[in-house]
Amino acid sequence: MPRPFSRRRNPLTVHHLNQLLLVCSVVLLVAVAAVRVSSRSGLPSLLVYLAIGVLMGQDGIGHIAFNSAATTQVMGYAALVVILAEGGLGTKWKEIRPVLSSASVLATVGVAISVGVTAAGAHYLVGLEWRQALIIGAVVSSTDAAAVFSVLRRIPLPARVTGTLEAESGFNDAPVVILVVAFSTAGPVEHWYVLLGEIALELAIGVALGIAVGCIGSWGLRHVALPASGLYPIAVMAIAVTAYAAGALAHGSGFLAVYLASMVLGNARLPHWPATRGFAEGLGWIAQIGMFVVLGLLVTPHELGDDVWPALVIGLVLTMVARPLSVVGSLAPFRVPWREQALMSWAGLRGAVPIILATIPMVNGVAGSRRIFNIVFVLVVVYTLVQGPTLPWLARTLRLGEQGEASDLGIESAPLERLRGHLLSVSVPEGSRMHGVEVSELRLPPGAAVTLVVREGESFVPMPTTVLQHDDELLVVATDPVRDAAERRLRAVAHGGKLAGWLGTDRGGDGR
Repeated sequence: MPRPFSRRRNPLTVHHLNQLLLVCSVVLLVAVAAVRVSSRSGLPSLLVYLAIGVLMGQDGIGHIAFNSAATTQVMGYAALVVILAEGGLGTKWKEIRPVLSSASVLATVGVAISVGVTAAGAHYLVGLEWRQALIIGAVVSSTDAAAVFSVLRRIPLPARVTGTLEAESGFNDAPVVILVVAFSTAGPVEHWYVLLGEIALELAIGVALGIAVGCIGSWGLRHVALPASGLYPIAVMAIAVTAYAAGALAHGSGFLAVYLASMVLGNARLPHWPATRGFAEGLGWIAQIGMFVVLGLLVTPHELGDDVWPALVIGLVLTMVARPLSVVGSLAPFRVPWREQALMSWAGLRGAVPIILATIPMVNGVAGSRRIFNIVFVLVVVYTLVQGPTLPWLARTLRLGEQGEASDLGIESAPLERLRGHLLSVSVPEGSRMHGVEVSELRLPPGAAVTLVVREGESFVPMPTTVLQHDDELLVVATDPVRDAAERRLRAVAHGGKLAGWLGTDRGGDGR
């Protein structure tokens, strides 16, 4: 007989909820303040958030006992979907397109090379049995999207290097997840050709569904005016999550689907784009903070002592042998300069993704899975501490920094449904060659006009001879048929000046 409802059986009260909200708020405030520290030091923020989780755990000052690998895995997957969506929305197609082939090979062939070399090192140097060695090899062969996005976007690298590394981090989660799940299942590991077939099929499904959902979603957002601008960021993230769900339910790669769908959305010139981008970045930060704190809670520091040396050995094999071999072996057919290969070999940053993947064998009950988790945790912390801060130095040493590139425009579009037009809000940043150009020299297509200029807090209606300056805010009204042409022209002038188009400098149509 079920017992009747009793207040004593319900531990969650308003007082407890208030305490929980207070703790969460304090953690978020500390984590946000830690972003400043990490940005100045060059350390990926994951180390700070992991430290917060460890301090709150059972060996820290918080004394919170948390040991649910299954819960951690679910929360990690959810956070990874948001992080990949945010990364895809910020990926420029014009940077990805020239390196799409090389990044795809690096994310597949490179992963295979890295798994094999790292597993061999774990087996012969550390003494792990082959299943455990293969699991560790697969887990640590995935570069972390959050770590790569947060570090590389602060370094002025050539577009080919940044594009390759960002695309690789977005693509390689899919094959790695398949390998870790296969190695963590009970019974003998399937033949290699069966795994290759499964990986190819899941990747194909993920690619097809990701592009399809992204195209359908972007078309809908461009042709249906929502009643409030705040709904556009929510709709974009909902479309990205839909891509993941569709890919996973179709037995494809949901992670690849969400990244590709987000990349399509991010390059579609959607209405209210700056607001959408800011909303996605905020969600990405919250996902990172929550994911890293939970991973820190799952760790038991006093159990890590015996696994430090194996982690250092495996990490050394991964960093100094496996990663360089995977880069050289994958990029050899594309004739990538050796300096760029050297930087990409060192920039294979690991982060929360390997730690999340290390929970899969724990959930599946693989023998020695707790030791695998501890080794991966120590490896990620130590080598992220080494690689992250040294990347800018290595880029300068290899003379791969880019300076002086013209800044892109910030353009936000609001649809005017009843007027069959669009209102473009244009920001002129420092470095834009639109500085010094007269309004008439913009040569906007018929049906588009600059209607208002905001300069130093003052608004005025511009004359054809008004000279634009840095930090100006422009309001441009464009009819629906010429909206895209007007934006292309504005971006072209921002990059090439008033003679853009006449001197072969029209670069405005390639995306953001």
